Amino acid sequence: MRQFPASLKARLGIGAALIGIVALLAAGLVVYALSAVSARLDAALAAERRLDRYAALSTQASTFMVVATEALQSGLDAEARAGRLESLSAGLTETFARIRGDLENAVREAESLGLNEQSRRATQSLGVARMEASFGATRKALLSPGLSRERLQGHIDSFAIGFDQPLNSVIAEEIRAREAILAGIGALKRRLVFAASGLAIATILLFAAFHLGLVRPQFRRLDLLRAAALRLGREDFAVRLPEAQGDEIGRLFADTNRAAAALADRKAAVDREWARLNETIRARTEELRAANARLSQTDEDRRRFFADISHELRTPLTVILAESELGEKGAGEPAQAFATIRSRAARLNRRIDDLLRIARSESGRLQLDAARFDLAEAMAAVEEETRPDLAAAGMIADFPETGSHFVTGDRNWTRQVIASLVRNATRHAREGGQVAVTIGPGTVRVIDNGAGIPAEAQSAVFDRFAQGPSPARAEGFGIGLALAKWVMEAQGGGIALESPVPEDHRIGRAPGTMVVLGLPVADG
Repeated sequence: MRQFPASLKARLGIGAALIGIVALLAAGLVVYALSAVSARLDAALAAERRLDRYAALSTQASTFMVVATEALQSGLDAEARAGRLESLSAGLTETFARIRGDLENAVREAESLGLNEQSRRATQSLGVARMEASFGATRKALLSPGLSRERLQGHIDSFAIGFDQPLNSVIAEEIRAREAILAGIGALKRRLVFAASGLAIATILLFAAFHLGLVRPQFRRLDLLRAAALRLGREDFAVRLPEAQGDEIGRLFADTNRAAAALADRKAAVDREWARLNETIRARTEELRAANARLSQTDEDRRRFFADISHELRTPLTVILAESELGEKGAGEPAQAFATIRSRAARLNRRIDDLLRIARSESGRLQLDAARFDLAEAMAAVEEETRPDLAAAGMIADFPETGSHFVTGDRNWTRQVIASLVRNATRHAREGGQVAVTIGPGTVRVIDNGAGIPAEAQSAVFDRFAQGPSPARAEGFGIGLALAKWVMEAQGGGIALESPVPEDHRIGRAPGTMVVLGLPVADG
Protein backbone atom coordinates (compact mmCIF):
# COMPACT_ATOMS: atom_id res chain seq x y z
CA MET A 1 0.00 0.00 0.00
CA ARG A 2 1.38 3.40 -0.98
CA GLN A 3 1.40 5.98 1.77
CA PHE A 4 1.93 8.96 -0.54
CA PRO A 5 0.66 8.38 -4.08
CA ALA A 6 1.65 11.90 -5.12
CA SER A 7 4.98 12.60 -6.78
CA LEU A 8 7.82 13.53 -4.46
CA LYS A 9 8.56 16.51 -6.70
CA ALA A 10 4.98 17.71 -6.33
CA ARG A 11 5.10 17.39 -2.54
CA LEU A 12 8.40 19.20 -2.34
CA GLY A 13 7.02 21.86 -4.67
CA ILE A 14 3.97 22.36 -2.45
CA GLY A 15 6.20 22.63 0.61
CA ALA A 16 8.47 25.12 -1.16
CA ALA A 17 5.43 27.13 -2.26
CA LEU A 18 4.14 27.30 1.31
CA ILE A 19 7.56 28.41 2.54
CA GLY A 20 7.64 30.99 -0.23
CA ILE A 21 4.22 32.29 0.81
CA VAL A 22 5.43 32.66 4.39
CA ALA A 23 8.54 34.47 3.14
CA LEU A 24 6.39 36.80 1.03
CA LEU A 25 4.13 37.49 4.01
CA ALA A 26 7.17 38.25 6.14
CA ALA A 27 8.55 40.53 3.45
CA GLY A 28 5.18 42.24 3.09
CA LEU A 29 5.00 42.75 6.85
CA VAL A 30 8.47 44.29 6.85
CA VAL A 31 7.60 46.59 3.94
CA TYR A 32 4.33 47.63 5.58
CA ALA A 33 6.06 48.21 8.93
CA LEU A 34 8.80 50.31 7.36
CA SER A 35 6.29 52.31 5.32
CA ALA A 36 3.92 52.90 8.24
CA VAL A 37 6.63 53.79 10.73
CA SER A 38 8.33 56.02 8.16
CA ALA A 39 5.07 57.86 7.47
CA ARG A 40 4.42 58.43 11.16
CA LEU A 41 7.99 59.53 11.82
CA ASP A 42 7.78 61.94 8.90
CA ALA A 43 4.55 63.35 10.35
CA ALA A 44 6.15 63.69 13.80
CA LEU A 45 9.19 65.44 12.30
CA ALA A 46 6.90 67.75 10.33
CA ALA A 47 5.07 68.62 13.57
CA GLU A 48 8.41 69.36 15.25
CA ARG A 49 9.38 71.63 12.35
CA ARG A 50 6.08 73.50 12.62
CA LEU A 51 6.61 73.93 16.39
CA ASP A 52 10.05 75.37 15.64
CA ARG A 53 8.44 77.76 13.18
CA TYR A 54 5.90 78.85 15.80
CA ALA A 55 8.68 79.41 18.33
CA ALA A 56 10.56 81.54 15.80
CA LEU A 57 7.34 83.41 15.00
CA SER A 58 6.74 84.14 18.70
CA THR A 59 10.28 85.45 19.13
CA GLN A 60 10.06 87.63 16.03
CA ALA A 61 6.62 89.01 17.03
CA SER A 62 7.87 89.87 20.52
CA THR A 63 10.91 91.61 19.06
CA PHE A 64 8.68 93.46 16.61
CA MET A 65 6.43 94.74 19.39
CA VAL A 66 9.38 95.79 21.56
CA VAL A 67 11.07 97.67 18.70
CA ALA A 68 7.76 99.25 17.63
CA THR A 69 7.06 100.44 21.19
CA GLU A 70 10.58 101.90 21.53
CA ALA A 71 10.24 103.68 18.18
CA LEU A 72 6.86 105.08 19.25
CA GLN A 73 8.17 106.24 22.63
CA SER A 74 11.19 107.83 20.97
CA GLY A 75 8.86 109.96 18.87
CA LEU A 76 10.18 108.72 15.53
CA ASP A 77 8.21 109.69 12.45
CA ALA A 78 6.65 107.13 10.06
CA GLU A 79 9.68 107.02 7.77
CA ALA A 80 12.09 106.41 10.66
CA ARG A 81 9.76 103.77 12.12
CA ALA A 82 9.69 102.04 8.74
CA GLY A 83 13.50 101.90 8.70
CA ARG A 84 13.62 100.45 12.21
CA LEU A 85 10.93 97.84 11.50
CA GLU A 86 11.89 96.87 7.93
CA SER A 87 14.10 93.85 8.68
CA LEU A 88 11.79 92.62 11.46
CA SER A 89 8.75 92.94 9.18
CA ALA A 90 10.56 91.03 6.41
CA GLY A 91 11.50 88.23 8.83
CA LEU A 92 7.93 87.93 10.13
CA THR A 93 6.53 87.92 6.59
CA GLU A 94 8.94 85.16 5.57
CA THR A 95 8.12 83.08 8.67
CA PHE A 96 4.37 83.43 8.00
CA ALA A 97 4.96 82.27 4.41
CA ARG A 98 6.89 79.21 5.58
CA ILE A 99 4.22 78.35 8.13
CA ARG A 100 1.53 78.62 5.45
CA GLY A 101 3.52 76.28 3.23
CA ASP A 102 3.95 73.81 6.10
CA LEU A 103 0.22 73.85 6.86
CA GLU A 104 -0.68 73.40 3.19
CA ASN A 105 1.54 70.32 3.09
CA ALA A 106 -0.01 69.13 6.34
CA VAL A 107 -3.53 69.49 4.91
CA ARG A 108 -2.53 67.44 1.85
CA GLU A 109 -0.93 64.78 4.02
CA ALA A 110 -4.09 64.60 6.17
CA GLU A 111 -6.23 63.47 3.20
CA SER A 112 -5.50 59.86 4.08
CA LEU A 113 -6.38 60.49 7.75
CA GLY A 114 -9.98 61.59 7.22
CA LEU A 115 -12.08 64.74 7.22
CA ASN A 116 -11.64 65.47 10.95
CA GLU A 117 -7.88 65.66 10.68
CA GLN A 118 -8.12 67.86 7.59
CA SER A 119 -10.54 70.18 9.41
CA ARG A 120 -8.23 70.41 12.42
CA ARG A 121 -5.29 71.42 10.29
CA ALA A 122 -7.44 73.83 8.26
CA THR A 123 -8.44 75.44 11.60
CA GLN A 124 -4.74 75.90 12.35
CA SER A 125 -4.39 77.66 9.00
CA LEU A 126 -7.23 80.04 9.96
CA GLY A 127 -5.50 80.84 13.26
CA VAL A 128 -2.25 81.59 11.44
CA ALA A 129 -4.18 83.74 8.95
CA ARG A 130 -5.69 85.80 11.79
CA MET A 131 -2.25 86.34 13.30
CA GLU A 132 -0.86 87.39 9.94
CA ALA A 133 -3.80 89.75 9.37
CA SER A 134 -3.27 91.30 12.79
CA PHE A 135 0.42 91.76 12.05
CA GLY A 136 -0.39 93.32 8.69
CA ALA A 137 -2.84 95.80 10.20
CA THR A 138 -0.39 96.80 12.95
CA ARG A 139 2.49 97.20 10.49
CA LYS A 140 0.34 99.29 8.17
CA ALA A 141 -0.71 101.56 11.06
CA LEU A 142 2.92 102.02 12.19
CA LEU A 143 3.93 103.07 8.69
CA SER A 144 1.05 105.58 8.36
CA PRO A 145 2.18 109.19 9.01
CA GLY A 146 -1.18 110.61 10.06
CA LEU A 147 -1.97 108.54 13.16
CA SER A 148 -1.49 109.77 16.66
CA ARG A 149 0.81 108.17 19.19
CA GLU A 150 -2.16 106.93 21.25
CA ARG A 151 -3.77 105.21 18.27
CA LEU A 152 -0.49 103.61 17.28
CA GLN A 153 0.00 102.32 20.83
CA GLY A 154 -3.53 100.95 20.67
CA HIS A 155 -2.66 99.06 17.48
CA ILE A 156 0.42 97.58 19.16
CA ASP A 157 -1.58 96.54 22.24
CA SER A 158 -4.31 95.07 20.05
CA PHE A 159 -1.66 93.12 18.10
CA ALA A 160 -0.15 91.77 21.33
CA ILE A 161 -3.55 90.67 22.66
CA GLY A 162 -4.77 89.23 19.35
CA PHE A 163 -1.48 87.42 18.56
CA ASP A 164 -0.83 85.41 21.73
CA GLN A 165 -4.18 83.60 21.93
CA PRO A 166 -4.16 82.20 18.34
CA LEU A 167 -0.45 81.34 18.62
CA ASN A 168 -0.95 79.46 21.89
CA SER A 169 -3.91 77.70 20.34
CA VAL A 170 -2.06 76.47 17.25
CA ILE A 171 0.98 75.45 19.35
CA ALA A 172 -1.24 73.46 21.74
CA GLU A 173 -2.98 71.82 18.78
CA GLU A 174 0.35 70.97 17.17
CA ILE A 175 1.66 69.43 20.41
CA ARG A 176 -1.52 67.38 20.69
CA ALA A 177 -1.09 66.19 17.11
CA ARG A 178 2.53 65.25 17.73
CA GLU A 179 1.65 63.29 20.87
CA ALA A 180 -1.13 61.53 18.93
CA ILE A 181 1.36 60.58 16.21
CA LEU A 182 3.86 59.22 18.74
CA ALA A 183 1.06 57.28 20.47
CA GLY A 184 0.09 55.90 17.07
CA ILE A 185 3.67 54.71 16.55
CA GLY A 186 3.47 52.80 19.85
CA ALA A 187 0.16 51.21 18.87
CA LEU A 188 1.57 50.34 15.46
CA LYS A 189 4.58 48.74 17.14
CA ARG A 190 2.32 46.55 19.26
CA ARG A 191 0.31 45.48 16.20
CA LEU A 192 3.47 44.71 14.27
CA VAL A 193 4.91 42.69 17.15
CA PHE A 194 1.69 40.72 17.38
CA ALA A 195 1.64 40.10 13.60
CA ALA A 196 5.34 39.14 13.56
CA SER A 197 4.84 36.75 16.48
CA GLY A 198 1.91 35.11 14.71
CA LEU A 199 3.91 34.82 11.52
CA ALA A 200 6.87 33.34 13.41
CA ILE A 201 4.65 30.76 15.08
CA ALA A 202 3.08 29.88 11.73
CA THR A 203 6.54 29.56 10.19
CA ILE A 204 7.73 27.25 12.97
CA LEU A 205 4.63 25.07 12.64
CA LEU A 206 4.97 24.96 8.86
CA PHE A 207 8.64 24.00 9.02
CA ALA A 208 7.91 21.37 11.66
CA ALA A 209 5.12 19.87 9.56
CA PHE A 210 7.28 19.99 6.42
CA HIS A 211 10.21 18.33 8.18
CA LEU A 212 8.33 15.71 10.15
CA GLY A 213 5.75 14.88 7.49
CA LEU A 214 7.92 14.89 4.38
CA VAL A 215 11.61 15.54 4.78
CA ARG A 216 12.48 13.16 7.61
CA PRO A 217 10.66 10.13 6.09
CA GLN A 218 12.50 10.72 2.82
CA PHE A 219 15.79 10.97 4.68
CA ARG A 220 15.10 7.55 6.22
CA ARG A 221 14.50 6.15 2.74
CA LEU A 222 17.69 7.80 1.51
CA ASP A 223 19.56 6.20 4.41
CA LEU A 224 18.32 2.82 3.15
CA LEU A 225 19.54 3.74 -0.32
CA ARG A 226 22.92 4.81 1.05
CA ALA A 227 23.27 1.56 2.98
CA ALA A 228 22.46 -0.36 -0.22
CA ALA A 229 25.09 1.66 -2.11
CA LEU A 230 27.68 0.83 0.55
CA ARG A 231 26.83 -2.86 0.23
CA LEU A 232 27.18 -2.63 -3.53
CA GLY A 233 30.54 -0.92 -3.00
CA ARG A 234 31.63 -3.92 -0.92
CA GLU A 235 30.51 -6.18 -3.80
CA ASP A 236 27.59 -7.47 -1.76
CA PHE A 237 24.94 -7.67 -4.46
CA ALA A 238 22.24 -9.34 -2.32
CA VAL A 239 20.35 -6.02 -2.04
CA ARG A 240 16.54 -5.85 -1.87
CA LEU A 241 14.98 -2.43 -1.24
CA PRO A 242 11.20 -1.96 -0.67
CA GLU A 243 9.36 -0.98 -3.84
CA ALA A 244 5.94 -0.26 -2.29
CA GLN A 245 5.95 3.49 -2.98
CA GLY A 246 5.79 4.59 -6.57
CA ASP A 247 7.37 8.04 -6.23
CA GLU A 248 10.82 9.01 -7.47
CA ILE A 249 12.67 7.37 -4.58
CA GLY A 250 10.53 4.24 -4.95
CA ARG A 251 11.48 4.03 -8.64
CA LEU A 252 15.11 4.58 -7.64
CA PHE A 253 14.77 1.64 -5.21
CA ALA A 254 13.50 -0.54 -8.07
CA ASP A 255 16.34 0.58 -10.34
CA THR A 256 18.85 -0.16 -7.57
CA ASN A 257 17.46 -3.67 -7.13
CA ARG A 258 17.75 -4.32 -10.89
CA ALA A 259 21.26 -2.87 -10.91
CA ALA A 260 22.29 -5.15 -8.02
CA ALA A 261 21.03 -8.19 -9.93
CA ALA A 262 22.85 -7.09 -13.09
CA LEU A 263 26.05 -6.46 -11.16
CA ALA A 264 25.90 -9.90 -9.63
CA ASP A 265 25.73 -11.35 -13.14
CA ARG A 266 28.61 -9.21 -14.32
CA LYS A 267 30.84 -9.90 -11.36
CA ALA A 268 31.73 -13.37 -12.55
CA ALA A 269 32.63 -12.05 -16.02
CA VAL A 270 34.69 -9.26 -14.50
CA ASP A 271 36.61 -11.70 -12.32
CA ARG A 272 37.58 -13.64 -15.41
CA GLU A 273 38.80 -10.55 -17.19
CA TRP A 274 40.53 -9.21 -14.14
CA ALA A 275 43.29 -11.77 -14.10
CA ARG A 276 44.14 -11.00 -17.72
CA LEU A 277 44.08 -7.26 -17.20
CA ASN A 278 46.34 -7.38 -14.13
CA GLU A 279 49.29 -8.49 -16.21
CA THR A 280 48.75 -5.67 -18.71
CA ILE A 281 48.33 -3.14 -15.92
CA ARG A 282 51.55 -4.18 -14.26
CA ALA A 283 53.40 -3.85 -17.54
CA ARG A 284 52.09 -0.33 -18.17
CA THR A 285 52.19 1.07 -14.64
CA GLU A 286 55.85 2.01 -14.62
CA GLU A 287 55.63 3.53 -18.08
CA LEU A 288 52.62 5.66 -17.10
CA ARG A 289 54.22 6.74 -13.83
CA ALA A 290 57.28 8.07 -15.65
CA ALA A 291 55.14 9.78 -18.28
CA ASN A 292 52.97 11.35 -15.59
CA ALA A 293 56.01 12.77 -13.83
CA ARG A 294 57.20 14.33 -17.10
CA LEU A 295 53.73 15.73 -17.79
CA SER A 296 53.48 17.20 -14.29
CA GLN A 297 56.78 18.99 -14.69
CA THR A 298 55.79 20.21 -18.17
CA ASP A 299 52.45 21.49 -16.87
CA GLU A 300 54.16 23.33 -14.00
CA ASP A 301 56.61 24.94 -16.42
CA ARG A 302 53.73 25.88 -18.76
CA ARG A 303 51.69 27.50 -16.00
CA ARG A 304 54.63 29.54 -14.78
CA PHE A 305 55.52 30.51 -18.35
CA PHE A 306 51.99 31.77 -19.14
CA ALA A 307 51.76 33.57 -15.79
CA ASP A 308 54.80 35.62 -16.79
CA ILE A 309 53.37 36.16 -20.29
CA SER A 310 50.17 37.57 -18.70
CA HIS A 311 52.25 39.93 -16.54
CA GLU A 312 54.36 41.09 -19.48
CA LEU A 313 51.31 41.82 -21.66
CA ARG A 314 49.05 43.26 -18.95
CA THR A 315 51.30 46.22 -17.96
CA PRO A 316 51.34 48.04 -21.36
CA LEU A 317 47.69 47.14 -21.95
CA THR A 318 46.73 48.72 -18.59
CA VAL A 319 48.50 51.95 -19.53
CA ILE A 320 46.89 51.97 -23.01
CA LEU A 321 43.42 51.49 -21.51
CA ALA A 322 44.00 54.20 -18.87
CA GLU A 323 45.21 56.72 -21.47
CA SER A 324 42.27 55.81 -23.74
CA GLU A 325 39.79 56.46 -20.93
CA LEU A 326 41.46 59.81 -20.13
CA GLY A 327 41.34 60.76 -23.79
CA GLU A 328 37.70 59.75 -24.08
CA LYS A 329 36.86 61.94 -21.06
CA GLY A 330 38.80 64.88 -22.55
CA ALA A 331 41.36 64.95 -19.73
CA GLY A 332 44.95 65.95 -20.46
CA GLU A 333 46.62 66.66 -23.79
CA PRO A 334 45.49 64.36 -26.67
CA ALA A 335 48.94 64.43 -28.25
CA GLN A 336 50.58 63.28 -25.02
CA ALA A 337 47.93 60.57 -24.53
CA PHE A 338 48.40 59.27 -28.09
CA ALA A 339 52.18 59.37 -27.64
CA THR A 340 51.87 57.25 -24.48
CA ILE A 341 49.48 54.83 -26.21
CA ARG A 342 51.83 54.55 -29.19
CA SER A 343 54.84 53.97 -26.92
CA ARG A 344 53.05 51.29 -24.89
CA ALA A 345 51.66 49.66 -28.07
CA ALA A 346 55.20 49.52 -29.49
CA ARG A 347 56.37 47.99 -26.21
CA LEU A 348 53.54 45.47 -26.34
CA ASN A 349 54.47 44.63 -29.95
CA ARG A 350 58.06 44.05 -28.86
CA ARG A 351 56.83 41.80 -26.06
CA ILE A 352 54.80 39.72 -28.51
CA ASP A 353 57.81 39.45 -30.85
CA ASP A 354 59.98 38.42 -27.90
CA LEU A 355 57.49 35.77 -26.80
CA LEU A 356 57.24 34.42 -30.36
CA ARG A 357 61.01 34.19 -30.45
CA ILE A 358 61.01 32.34 -27.12
CA ALA A 359 58.39 29.92 -28.45
CA ARG A 360 60.44 29.34 -31.58
CA SER A 361 63.58 28.82 -29.53
CA GLU A 362 61.91 25.81 -27.89
CA SER A 363 61.93 24.12 -31.30
CA GLY A 364 65.35 25.41 -32.31
CA ARG A 365 64.02 27.87 -34.90
CA LEU A 366 65.01 31.17 -33.21
CA GLN A 367 66.64 33.52 -35.73
CA LEU A 368 68.88 36.44 -34.75
CA ASP A 369 69.28 39.51 -36.94
CA ALA A 370 72.94 40.50 -36.65
CA ALA A 371 73.67 44.15 -37.40
CA ARG A 372 75.80 47.03 -36.18
CA PHE A 373 74.11 48.97 -33.34
CA ASP A 374 74.95 51.30 -30.45
CA LEU A 375 74.84 49.81 -26.96
CA ALA A 376 74.03 53.29 -25.56
CA GLU A 377 70.77 53.43 -27.58
CA ALA A 378 69.83 49.94 -26.42
CA MET A 379 70.59 51.06 -22.85
CA ALA A 380 68.22 54.04 -23.19
CA ALA A 381 65.45 51.69 -24.39
CA VAL A 382 66.13 49.38 -21.43
CA GLU A 383 65.94 52.30 -18.99
CA GLU A 384 62.59 53.46 -20.38
CA GLU A 385 61.20 49.90 -20.51
CA THR A 386 62.17 48.89 -16.96
CA ARG A 387 61.29 52.18 -15.24
CA PRO A 388 57.82 50.92 -14.07
CA ASP A 389 59.31 47.68 -12.69
CA LEU A 390 62.02 49.58 -10.79
CA ALA A 391 59.49 52.05 -9.42
CA ALA A 392 57.17 49.23 -8.32
CA ALA A 393 60.10 47.53 -6.54
CA GLY A 394 61.15 50.81 -4.88
CA MET A 395 64.67 50.50 -6.31
CA ILE A 396 67.11 53.18 -7.50
CA ALA A 397 68.66 52.48 -10.90
CA ASP A 398 71.89 53.97 -12.26
CA PHE A 399 72.18 54.07 -16.07
CA PRO A 400 75.32 56.23 -16.57
CA GLU A 401 75.86 57.95 -19.92
CA THR A 402 79.21 56.80 -21.29
CA GLY A 403 79.01 57.69 -24.99
CA SER A 404 78.49 55.42 -27.98
CA HIS A 405 79.73 51.82 -28.06
CA PHE A 406 78.99 50.06 -31.33
CA VAL A 407 78.78 46.28 -31.38
CA THR A 408 77.56 43.61 -33.80
CA GLY A 409 74.50 41.53 -32.87
CA ASP A 410 70.72 41.46 -32.64
CA ARG A 411 69.73 44.85 -31.12
CA ASN A 412 66.24 43.74 -30.05
CA TRP A 413 67.36 40.52 -28.37
CA THR A 414 70.29 42.24 -26.68
CA ARG A 415 67.88 44.86 -25.31
CA GLN A 416 65.58 42.07 -24.09
CA VAL A 417 68.44 40.26 -22.35
CA ILE A 418 69.58 43.43 -20.51
CA ALA A 419 65.97 44.30 -19.52
CA SER A 420 65.47 40.72 -18.28
CA LEU A 421 68.59 41.01 -16.09
CA VAL A 422 67.31 44.30 -14.62
CA ARG A 423 63.93 42.70 -13.86
CA ASN A 424 65.72 39.76 -12.22
CA ALA A 425 67.38 42.31 -9.93
CA THR A 426 63.98 43.83 -9.02
CA ARG A 427 62.68 40.36 -8.10
CA HIS A 428 65.69 38.77 -6.40
CA ALA A 429 67.65 41.76 -5.02
CA ARG A 430 64.83 44.10 -4.07
CA GLU A 431 66.01 44.37 -0.45
CA GLY A 432 69.25 46.02 -1.65
CA GLY A 433 67.34 48.91 -3.19
CA GLN A 434 69.93 49.57 -5.94
CA VAL A 435 70.84 48.33 -9.39
CA ALA A 436 73.46 49.70 -11.81
CA VAL A 437 73.95 49.06 -15.53
CA THR A 438 77.26 50.04 -17.11
CA ILE A 439 78.52 49.67 -20.65
CA GLY A 440 81.94 49.62 -22.16
CA PRO A 441 83.54 48.50 -25.42
CA GLY A 442 81.60 45.31 -26.21
CA THR A 443 80.65 44.87 -22.54
CA VAL A 444 77.49 45.34 -20.42
CA ARG A 445 77.46 44.88 -16.64
CA VAL A 446 74.23 44.56 -14.56
CA ILE A 447 75.06 44.90 -10.84
CA ASP A 448 72.68 44.66 -7.87
CA ASN A 449 73.07 45.13 -4.12
CA GLY A 450 71.20 41.97 -3.10
CA ALA A 451 72.14 39.03 -0.92
CA GLY A 452 74.00 37.37 -3.79
CA ILE A 453 73.92 33.77 -5.03
CA PRO A 454 75.61 30.97 -3.05
CA ALA A 455 78.58 29.43 -4.81
CA GLU A 456 76.94 26.00 -4.89
CA ALA A 457 73.93 27.41 -6.77
CA GLN A 458 75.81 29.46 -9.36
CA SER A 459 76.50 26.54 -11.66
CA ALA A 460 72.77 25.83 -12.15
CA VAL A 461 71.41 29.35 -12.73
CA PHE A 462 71.95 29.10 -16.50
CA ASP A 463 69.83 25.91 -16.71
CA ARG A 464 66.34 26.33 -18.19
CA PHE A 465 63.57 26.64 -15.57
CA ALA A 466 66.13 26.65 -12.76
CA GLN A 467 65.73 29.39 -10.10
CA GLY A 468 67.85 30.76 -7.33
CA PRO A 469 67.08 30.41 -3.61
CA SER A 470 65.69 33.96 -3.12
CA PRO A 471 62.17 34.51 -1.69
CA ALA A 472 61.05 35.80 -5.14
CA ARG A 473 61.66 32.49 -6.92
CA ALA A 474 57.95 31.99 -7.64
CA GLU A 475 57.70 35.29 -9.56
CA GLY A 476 59.45 34.06 -12.74
CA PHE A 477 59.54 30.93 -14.84
CA GLY A 478 63.32 30.45 -14.70
CA ILE A 479 63.97 30.90 -18.44
CA GLY A 480 65.76 34.28 -18.29
CA LEU A 481 69.42 33.38 -17.74
CA ALA A 482 69.19 30.20 -19.81
CA LEU A 483 67.77 32.10 -22.77
CA ALA A 484 70.22 34.99 -22.21
CA LYS A 485 73.15 32.56 -22.36
CA TRP A 486 71.82 31.04 -25.61
CA VAL A 487 71.25 34.47 -27.20
CA MET A 488 74.66 35.87 -26.25
CA GLU A 489 76.54 32.78 -27.43
CA ALA A 490 74.53 32.67 -30.68
CA GLN A 491 75.74 36.24 -31.40
CA GLY A 492 79.37 35.30 -30.89
CA GLY A 493 79.49 36.73 -27.39
CA GLY A 494 79.10 35.35 -23.91
CA ILE A 495 77.66 35.79 -20.42
CA ALA A 496 79.26 35.38 -17.00
CA LEU A 497 78.07 35.74 -13.41
CA GLU A 498 80.01 36.84 -10.34
CA SER A 499 78.72 36.78 -6.76
CA PRO A 500 79.75 38.42 -4.55
CA VAL A 501 80.51 41.47 -6.71
CA PRO A 502 84.20 42.46 -6.87
CA GLU A 503 85.06 45.47 -4.71
CA ASP A 504 85.81 47.79 -7.65
CA HIS A 505 82.30 47.24 -9.07
CA ARG A 506 80.25 46.93 -5.84
CA ILE A 507 77.42 49.49 -5.40
CA GLY A 508 76.56 48.82 -1.75
CA ARG A 509 77.50 46.87 1.33
CA ALA A 510 75.64 43.66 0.42
CA PRO A 511 77.47 40.91 -1.50
CA GLY A 512 75.36 41.52 -4.63
CA THR A 513 75.45 39.83 -8.02
CA MET A 514 77.08 41.04 -11.24
CA VAL A 515 76.17 39.63 -14.67
CA VAL A 516 78.62 40.49 -17.46
CA LEU A 517 77.54 40.37 -21.13
CA GLY A 518 80.04 40.34 -23.97
CA LEU A 519 79.40 41.17 -27.66
CA PRO A 520 81.70 41.50 -30.67
CA VAL A 521 82.89 45.10 -31.10
CA ALA A 522 81.77 46.52 -34.45
CA ASP A 523 84.40 47.63 -36.95
CA GLY A 524 84.70 51.32 -37.60
